[in-house]
Amino acid sequence: MRLINILLPTLMLAACSQPTAPADEVATPSTSPPSTTPTAPEDAPQAGVSPDAVEPGSAPAPDTAPPVAGTDSAAAPADALTEAEGAARERITKLFGDAEPYEGVFNQLQRGVAAGDRAAVAGLMRYPVRVTIGGKNQNVADAAAFQRDYDKIVTPALAKLIAGQTFDTLFVNGQGVMLGQGEVWINGTCLDKDCAKAEVKVNNIGQ
Repeated sequence: MRLINILLPTLMLAACSQPTAPADEVATPSTSPPSTTPTAPEDAPQAGVSPDAVEPGSAPAPDTAPPVAGTDSAAAPADALTEAEGAARERITKLFGDAEPYEGVFNQLQRGVAAGDRAAVAGLMRYPVRVTIGGKNQNVADAAAFQRDYDKIVTPALAKLIAGQTFDTLFVNGQGVMLGQGEVWINGTCLDKDCAKAEVKVNNIGQ
């Protein structure tokens, strides 16, 4: 009897300490048949993409966009990028056929201005020539009028600009050859119907 009294509490304690089954493990009867459609895992790769190329749960990197037509500057002709400033001799030859008359007028203009030779500079103009005097544009009718107003037309600032220009860095386009920012323009006019001969002169000067 004494032994029973000793063992009884121990047996009761052991019975109380047995784990109970969790609620979600208890099977409950289902009234609908089990689904036969497999469910894709959340991190499955997208269709058409190699699984090796996609980390689970991440989208594939977008393809590189193709270049837009017309934006490849390396494929564009140099003349399309800018109306060239530089390589003037080549551009004059391309546009007008012969660079020598333009270079001749340019060199004579530099020499005449440097020497202050009014007659020489006046002889390079195509009259009536467009000039700038006192900030106003006007036409000068002939060489005599040009020489008379020479100091007003060929100012020290303009003389410095002409002296500092080099032929190969002249701006060239279909209208002719330009010094500075347009202070002087040199162009040619045809002397015959076929333009086999052209006269190259200064048709605009002034600052």
